[in-house]
Amino acid sequence: MGATYNKTSMYYETSIYGDSFLDLYEPRYIPRLQDDVVFLITEVYKYKPDLLAADLYQDSRLWWVFTARNPNLLKDPIFDFLPGRQIFIPKKEELINALGL
Repeated sequence: MGATYNKTSMYYETSIYGDSFLDLYEPRYIPRLQDDVVFLITEVYKYKPDLLAADLYQDSRLWWVFTARNPNLLKDPIFDFLPGRQIFIPKKEELINALGL
């Protein structure tokens, strides 16, 4: 049996061959809910989705959630994370449920 990724990883759904080769990337599904929060990225979080994830979810490894939830706005997960951009973010409880944490 090959290695597996942690449930917080963006690669959790992607198959692994042996101990070192990934199959084609299978993106994680983050459901869109009516109670998602609209968040305006500020200068503090410019290019720092990991910092926002740490502040909101107490886990910087969940930085990829913002791109998964806003694929049309954040094509580049770092350099599209700009002040003034509005993104949708899942509430912590909903994210925990969606990822099975």
